[in-house]
Amino acid sequence: MNYNKKTIEDIDVAGKKVLVRCDFNVPLKDGVITSDKRIVEALPTIKYLLDKGCKVILCSHMGKPHNVLTEGFGLNKKEKKKLEELPVEKQAEAKADLLKKALGDKEKFSLKPVAERLNEYLGGKVTFASDIVGDDAKAKIAALKGGDAVLIENVRFDAREEKNDAEFSKELASLAEIYVNDAFGSAHRAHASTAGVAAYLPAVCGYLIQKEIGVMGAALENPKRPFVAILGGAKVSDKIGVINNLMEKVDTLIIGGGMAYTFVAAKGYGIGKSLFDAEKVDYCKDMMKKAEEKGVKLLLPIDTVVAADFPNPIDAPVDVETVDVTAIPADKEGLDIGEKTRALFADAIKNAKTVVWNGPMGVFENPTLAKGTIAVAQALADSDAVTIVGGGDSAAACEQLGFADKITHISTGGGASLEFLEGLELPGIACLQDK
Repeated sequence: MNYNKKTIEDIDVAGKKVLVRCDFNVPLKDGVITSDKRIVEALPTIKYLLDKGCKVILCSHMGKPHNVLTEGFGLNKKEKKKLEELPVEKQAEAKADLLKKALGDKEKFSLKPVAERLNEYLGGKVTFASDIVGDDAKAKIAALKGGDAVLIENVRFDAREEKNDAEFSKELASLAEIYVNDAFGSAHRAHASTAGVAAYLPAVCGYLIQKEIGVMGAALENPKRPFVAILGGAKVSDKIGVINNLMEKVDTLIIGGGMAYTFVAAKGYGIGKSLFDAEKVDYCKDMMKKAEEKGVKLLLPIDTVVAADFPNPIDAPVDVETVDVTAIPADKEGLDIGEKTRALFADAIKNAKTVVWNGPMGVFENPTLAKGTIAVAQALADSDAVTIVGGGDSAAACEQLGFADKITHISTGGGASLEFLEGLELPGIACLQDK
């Protein structure tokens, strides 16, 4: 993949109407934004365009709405089929319930709170349109003055967005003269607003995507060595491509989290009730052999924190003990890396010059089972290496512990960063103009 893409500084944007795809999929509780990190990350690009006198049209998705709202609050195919299977006398009531939920989701997943937060940062320069390419959006775009912006409604309220529909892409493109993608967290999706629109407008990236592909691209293509990659999370199958790709590039590959137990099983040890991907045992054996052949140091847990059962709820108190990974009791489940493993992993990180981390070491949501993830985060914070954290729980750990300012780069896209590490082409970046 070509990481050398044109940016907003490489073309003449002055005074132009510019459509900017942002990632405003922020967490909300009772309609209140609980973290505006993604909004803050978008500000440098937005401010640059406003300072250039652009008329800025901002767009984004928000969550996964219950229903698409292209034509009001119609039912999707699955819901229609469900209704048809009900007795006729019950269909009206069931339909009303479904429509009520869809209406609730329109409020729940509206971008209006984002527009309000943007105005706090931008001094009231942002209006909000209640639709996407409808009358309200067109009227507010027409009324824009240079240096002002409008945020259009959640693009996922239109059924055509996730289908990358050509007609919808054209409608979005008709709103502007230039397209800027600054939503790295959605760059792995080939949707209308992330890729399709680029077929109809000059397309470049904003500062956030420029930073993401610059830092991570350099780490993968020309890393300072030793290069250490750390992978965690639940399933081996989720990271097959990532392991394959990193095995060609790193000096040390560290594997923790639930996925590690399949590797332990592949070595012939019992893993009790721990997570186990039976279909990937041979794959794990192949990867261990590949590591040996390529001279890659493959580090697996040497001890593990076990419990009788997975905590329910996930943050509930849980009784644990630490055992050698070769001696997991048959009635226990491994849920975090042990103290010896934490030290082993930290030592490898200490000697590294480039570190990439994606995925927790244990059940990070539980305070008792978060120690492994915290230890890795601490090791990265203490390191003088180039450190890159690939979103999700890994990023949350760094931010919650106050380590964010000690990490070289924390990616804004969990899924996108994972596919990036896998070496896959991201549609939202591939569609941008090359330098």
